[in-house]
Amino acid sequence: MRICILGLGVIGTTYGYAFSQAGHHVDHVLRDESSLIAPRTLNIHLYDCRAHRPANTHIHSYDVHLAPIHSHYDFIFISVRNGLLQQAVDTIRSNRLTGTLVIFCNLWDNRSDIESIVDGYPYILAFPTAGGYKYHGAIDSVLLDHVMVENPKNTTCSSYHDLMSLFTHAHIQVETPHDMLEWIWIHMAINAAVTATIGRNGDVSRPQILADEFMKDAHALQRAILTVRETLHTVEARGVDLSLYHTEVRPYMMPSWGASHVMKYMFAHNEPARRIMLMHNDMNDIMYACHNVYRTGEDYHLDMPYFYEAMDTIYRKKPQLATVYERRQ
Repeated sequence: MRICILGLGVIGTTYGYAFSQAGHHVDHVLRDESSLIAPRTLNIHLYDCRAHRPANTHIHSYDVHLAPIHSHYDFIFISVRNGLLQQAVDTIRSNRLTGTLVIFCNLWDNRSDIESIVDGYPYILAFPTAGGYKYHGAIDSVLLDHVMVENPKNTTCSSYHDLMSLFTHAHIQVETPHDMLEWIWIHMAINAAVTATIGRNGDVSRPQILADEFMKDAHALQRAILTVRETLHTVEARGVDLSLYHTEVRPYMMPSWGASHVMKYMFAHNEPARRIMLMHNDMNDIMYACHNVYRTGEDYHLDMPYFYEAMDTIYRKKPQLATVYERRQ
């Protein structure tokens, strides 16, 4: 298949590498100014957890091919931070690219908002299970053995089964939640609670150090669990039936003391999960979920004392993080 990846970020490039290794043609589309300075080769340090090989770190050389203007692709993958979906689609449209969009990132939008943004492009919602960071022309990343994709009952996209085949060829299993967008909202609410708890305890500009300390601290993990219970109310307020997402929600509904020790054990023994926690260091992206959950809690007048206290502590330490959002009065 012909695959296009928007940008040269960690997530898109990691999956682009996986698709190219499976025999698919992969191009990258960049903004005009970025294409002039883009590297033509990247070194990828990949901790690969796919089932067809033992989990280990491998170093690969990845050739970057730029997408020609006015090209057609089977799929165009969009993985952007901070809710920049509109800008991403504008870049694809300005390069006159066509194909089915795979929207592969955090979203706090409603479906009507997404439909308005894609404006005629066929699309499928999905969510990556990978993470990492970029440095000095190289990428250090983790790729898990599964990916989340929209339930077929919620899409009429004619290329849906081709997308399933693409992931299968790349040795990536597909999981389909009840509703992909609602699943993303739940994921963001959980991440917001964890991020707020971590940031409350130290310098949020040093996320890797804070994350490492957090994963070893049963008391901090317990507070995070209690905070997750609060932030999940923002998803319920938006009309989501949490009983349809038992697997995602259940760990946070167990007695918090016991659940915190289970989580501590998991982080100590689950190397992929630990690596993803430590590698996610983009502050703007990390705070995107927090800001949206905070604002939604305000809009619905939700009682979230643990979350608000943690976020207010972060905003006091780093007031610039709150300047683009309305603050709770």
